[in-house]
Amino acid sequence: MKKIILRFLLLLVILAGLNWLASLLFFRWDLTEDKRYTISDATKQLLSNLDKDIVVNVYLSGEFPPGFERLESATRETLDEFKTYSNGHLTYQFSDPSDAASEDERKKQYQNLVDRGLTPTNLFANEDGKRTEKLIFPGAIIQADTLAIPVQLLKANRSKETSPEEQLNQSYENVEFQLASAIRILDNPERKKIGLLVNHTQKLPPARLSDLIATMQQSYDVFMVVKDPETYEGLDALMILKPDVPFSEEEKYKLDQYVIGGGKALFFVDGAKVDSVSLEGNYVQPLDLNLNDLFFRWGVRINNNLVKDLASATIPMNVGNMGDKPEIKAVPWRFFPLLNNFGPSPITRNMDAVYSRFLSSMDTVGGSAAIQKIPLLMTSPYTKLLNTPALVGYNEARQQPEPSEYNGGVKLAAVLLEGTINSLFENRILPADPRSKTFKATGQGKIIICADGDVVVNDFDYRRNTPLPLGYDRASTNIFGNKDFVMHALDYMTDENGIITSRSKQISIRALDKIAVQKDKKFWQALNLLLPLIILGIFGALRYYIRRRKFA
Repeated sequence: MKKIILRFLLLLVILAGLNWLASLLFFRWDLTEDKRYTISDATKQLLSNLDKDIVVNVYLSGEFPPGFERLESATRETLDEFKTYSNGHLTYQFSDPSDAASEDERKKQYQNLVDRGLTPTNLFANEDGKRTEKLIFPGAIIQADTLAIPVQLLKANRSKETSPEEQLNQSYENVEFQLASAIRILDNPERKKIGLLVNHTQKLPPARLSDLIATMQQSYDVFMVVKDPETYEGLDALMILKPDVPFSEEEKYKLDQYVIGGGKALFFVDGAKVDSVSLEGNYVQPLDLNLNDLFFRWGVRINNNLVKDLASATIPMNVGNMGDKPEIKAVPWRFFPLLNNFGPSPITRNMDAVYSRFLSSMDTVGGSAAIQKIPLLMTSPYTKLLNTPALVGYNEARQQPEPSEYNGGVKLAAVLLEGTINSLFENRILPADPRSKTFKATGQGKIIICADGDVVVNDFDYRRNTPLPLGYDRASTNIFGNKDFVMHALDYMTDENGIITSRSKQISIRALDKIAVQKDKKFWQALNLLLPLIILGIFGALRYYIRRRKFA
């Protein structure tokens, strides 16, 4: 009897000791092959340093098909991890906006979420041969104090080549990044300083950059560079937005030294300028910004041409008359390529297509062997080049293209350059030059060059006198991934080891054979129902037999 009591007391002491150790030590072990339950170190650091309470309201709840249930589960699991590392500063709840006492109340709830920035999705599903439709809000509102940020959880590449299952899986992979990015904005840590070089952008109205600037101001301190400064030092990144006036040698020297000094530069420039000359079309001329030698030094050349791509956006055009009224249809405009071919970078992973207008081709050239050139945006293989000067006639949209002529192959549209940068002005600065005291011949730099300045330009609704979202296409009413591309690029350039690393997460789709599942559905249902009972019965019979044999 004493031995039993001692064993019992020893067991209590061991359990109490384990609980005490568990309260001091914390670890979680992710046994999945693709580490789907593991969040990045940058996200952990963000959550552990929170100094304000964060409330996450998720509206992805209710009766969904399996794909959306998986997205809901991924969001819940990610928020569980967030809550664990937040030291009690993060709470969350799920709710179904369709759950209402009346139809009027449901409509009010829907409108409230739309007003707060969430985009609804019509969910179509076939369940047991019946087609169902439901309005859902696959998003969340993240709030701290009086500030709130909408987060779209259903964000993926929406091309025809991407199946619904793949789109949902891409959204699954992006959950951590979408949530953590919003929390970072609300927590408001030290904000990076971004300069927008617009003193060379004279033909573009400021309203055409308003959506980009408004979006950037949520995460960064934005400074408009409207006069030539002495230096760009102090800026974490510098963006050159659709310039149309050439750079002087002195201005080019400042850009060169800024990059070599560790600054991050993003160029959105054109290789050709397009001027409207008549209702028949546009006249296209080469555009010389006096940056060719600087780009060439870095290992890139932007060509003075236009890319025609069979994978393109559409424009509205009068294709004839229907009775006494003109018939307007959306026709493909091959000078507006949709860039849906991406390089291996977290900047572009799982991103929607980028909408471009009058894109020029870009080549990588010699440059320094120490510069790594990573393609970001590329065209489809079905391209054709138009050399400038040329007249681009609108009637070309009426013509049926000959696919055999579009054999130019994939063209590079945007590239990331990082590594050891050698100055363009090396061996050109004499000792007597006052600049020689601060001149740097080499340094570590990062540059992104995009061969279309319109990637960062939003359209404008002149009837309502309001800017349209960046990436919005009037003809299709789709919003493409232009804004995501620019913001992800800024994230990478200013904090490459930060939250942007979570976009590298890859989760494999392990799809079931739907035909086999439907064919053997009843068998698997019966197996799942009866097998546990059979195993339980066998275990009970064996236990009964052993006890009877032992005590008989």
